[in-house]
Amino acid sequence: MAGVAWFRQEIVRRRVSVNHCLAIKLGTTTSIYTANNIVSEYAKCEQIRIAHKMFDEMSQRDAVSWNTMIAGFVNIGNFETALEFLKSMKRYGFSVDGYSFGSILKGVACVGYVEVGQQLHSIIVKMGYVGNVFASSALLDMYAKCERVEDAFEVFKSLRIRNSVTWNALISGYAQVGDLGTAFWLFNCKALEGVKIDDGTFVPLLTLLDDPDLYKLTKQVHGKIMKHGFVSDTTVCNAIITSYSECGSLEDAERVFKIAAKTRDLVTWNSMLAAYLVNNEEEGAFELFLEMQVHGFEPDIYTYTSIISAAFEGAHQGQGKSLHGLVIKRGLEFLVPIANSLIAMYLKSHSKSMDEALNIFESIENKDHVSWNSILTGFSQRGLGEDALKFFENMRSQYVVIDHYAFSAVLRSCSDLATLQLGQQVHVLVLKLGFEPNEFVASSIIFLYSKCGVIEDARKSFEATPKDSSITWNSLIFGYAQHGQGKIALDLFFLMRDRRVKLDHITFVAVLTACSHIGLVEEGWSFLKSMESDYGIAPRMEHYACMIDLLGRATRLDEAKALIEAMPFEPDAMVWKTLLGACRTRGDIKLASQVASHLLELEPEDHCTYVLLSSIYGHLGRWNEKASIKRLMKERGVKKVPGWSWIEVKNEVHGFNAEDRSHPNCEEIYQRLGDLMEEIGRLDHYANSKVLLHDFL
Repeated sequence: MAGVAWFRQEIVRRRVSVNHCLAIKLGTTTSIYTANNIVSEYAKCEQIRIAHKMFDEMSQRDAVSWNTMIAGFVNIGNFETALEFLKSMKRYGFSVDGYSFGSILKGVACVGYVEVGQQLHSIIVKMGYVGNVFASSALLDMYAKCERVEDAFEVFKSLRIRNSVTWNALISGYAQVGDLGTAFWLFNCKALEGVKIDDGTFVPLLTLLDDPDLYKLTKQVHGKIMKHGFVSDTTVCNAIITSYSECGSLEDAERVFKIAAKTRDLVTWNSMLAAYLVNNEEEGAFELFLEMQVHGFEPDIYTYTSIISAAFEGAHQGQGKSLHGLVIKRGLEFLVPIANSLIAMYLKSHSKSMDEALNIFESIENKDHVSWNSILTGFSQRGLGEDALKFFENMRSQYVVIDHYAFSAVLRSCSDLATLQLGQQVHVLVLKLGFEPNEFVASSIIFLYSKCGVIEDARKSFEATPKDSSITWNSLIFGYAQHGQGKIALDLFFLMRDRRVKLDHITFVAVLTACSHIGLVEEGWSFLKSMESDYGIAPRMEHYACMIDLLGRATRLDEAKALIEAMPFEPDAMVWKTLLGACRTRGDIKLASQVASHLLELEPEDHCTYVLLSSIYGHLGRWNEKASIKRLMKERGVKKVPGWSWIEVKNEVHGFNAEDRSHPNCEEIYQRLGDLMEEIGRLDHYANSKVLLHDFL
C-alpha cells in the first residue's frame, strides 16, 4: 500500500511538471494566475524546492503567491521558513490576510509554539481579523492543539458562525487533555444546535474511551456512529477498534474489523494488531501480521515495532530473530523506531542478549533518547549497576536529553549498589532539572534511600510528592516492610485506601511483604482473600509467592504446600524457590527434595536450587547427599554464581567477591586485611587471657 501511495504521488508530480513545461512553451508563466497555480501544485506535492525557485523567478507576485509558499512550508513541517516568509510578505508591502493567518497558525499548532500563537492572536485582534472564519478557526485549533483549552473556548465563544470544523476542533482539544466530561458535553451541545455530526466529531471522543469502566459508553458511542451512518468510514472504524481493545473487549474489536473487510486500510490492520497485543493475544497478532501481507498490505514502521514487541516473552521469543532477519532483508534495520524495538526485544528475551542489543545500539547512526534509555534500563534491570552508571555518565557527556526514564534507571542502579553518595548527587540533578514531581523518579528516590538504610530520607522524599499515585505509596510501603517496620507499612496502606488512591497489584505485594517481615499470618491471609472480592484485583503469581514466604517464615509448611496446590495456575520457579527456602529454615528435607525436583525440571541450569538443597543437606549433616548435589552440578556444568560486595569510596564503586584478586590495589588490600586479622588475633588472645585470669582468681 505504501508503494501504491508513492506511485500515485509520482503521477501527480509528473503531471505538474508537464503543466509547467506547457506553460513555458505557451509563454503563460508571466501570468500571475498561471504561475500561482503551478507554484501551488508543486507545493501540494511537496516539491517545495522547485516551488521556491519558481516563486523567486516570478516578475510579479500577489498575496496569493506569498500565502501559497507559507502554506507549502507549513505542510512539510518547516515552520521557521514559513514564518520568515510571513515577515517578508509584510516587508514587501503585502497585506497579511485570513489565509495567511490560517496557514501560519496551523504551523504554530504543529510545533507547539504557543507564545508565537499568542503574538499572532494580538495581531489578528489589532488588524480586525477576529471575525474572519479562516483566522478564527485556525486560532481556535492552535489553542486546542497546544492544550490551552480555556483560550480555545474563549475564541469559540467569540465566533459569529460556528461550523462543524470549529466544534470538532474544540471537542478534539478537550479530548487531547483527557477531559471526557467537557468533550461529551460539547458533543451534546453540537447536536442540540443542529450542527452536522461527522467523522471528525466521533474520532476524538473515541480516543477518550480507553478503560474497561468506559465499555458501556463505548457501546453507546458505537450506536450513535451506526445511527449517523459512519460505520464504513475507515477513520472512525479504526478508532472504534482501538477503543474496544483498550476497554478490554477484543471480541467487539474483531467484530468491527470483520465488518470493515472491504474498506480496510493499513491503519485498520495496525489497529487490530495493536488490539491483539493490548489483550496479550500474541498468537492472534502473528497470524494477523501474516494475513495482512497475503491481502497485499506492506507492513510499515508501526507494524514492525508492534509485532517485534510481541516477541518479547513467552512462546514467541524464538521468532524475534526471524523478525530481525526480515527487517534486515527489507532494509529497515537503520530506521530508529525499528532499531529501538529490536533493542527492547533482545533486552527482554533472555539474559545472554545484552551484546546483541548493544550491537544494534552501536549501529544506529542518529540515536534518539529512546535508544539511550533502552540500553541504560537494560543494564539497570540486569543488575549491571556499574555499567549503568558508566553509561549514564556517557549520556551526560554526549549531551543526551535526560528524562524521567533515564533518572529512574540510574537511581535504581544506585540502589542496587547501595551507593548513597552518588545517589544523592543524582537526586540533586533531579531537583535541578525539575523531575522530582514525576511519580517514577520520586518512586526511585524513595527506593534508593530505603535500600541504603535511610528510611527517614525516603519518607521526606515521599512527603514532597503529590501523593496521588500508587507508585510512590508502594515504594514507601516496601521500604518500611524491608526495614522490619511492618506496622507503619500497614498503616500507610490503610491511609492510602482512605485517601482513595487507586490500589494495584504491586500495592498488595508490598502489603504481603510487610506481613511476612513481622509474621502477621492471619492478616496476610485476610489481604490475599480480600484482593479480588473487595478491590477487584485478582491475585497473581507474586502474591502467592509472598503468602508462601509468610507461611514458611511461620513454619507452617503444610499450609504453604496446600496453597500451592490450590493456586488457579501452575506455580512458576519463583513460587517453588520460596517454598524451598522455607524448607531450609524448617529443615524439612523430605518436602525440600520434592520441591527441588520440580525446580530442576523448570530451571535445570539455575544454580540457586542446587545451592539451597546442598545447604539443607549440610545443615542436617547429610554429607553424602550434599556431595551428590555437587557432583550433579559438575555433570550438568552448573556453576555457583559468586556473590558480590560493593563499597563506595570518594564516589567510586569497588566490587569484590570471595578470594577476589582482580582489584588493582589487591596486594595493598590483602596486606591491610592481614594486619587487621593479626590485630583481631591479639585482641582475642588478650580477652581470653582476662577470662582465664578471672576464673583462676
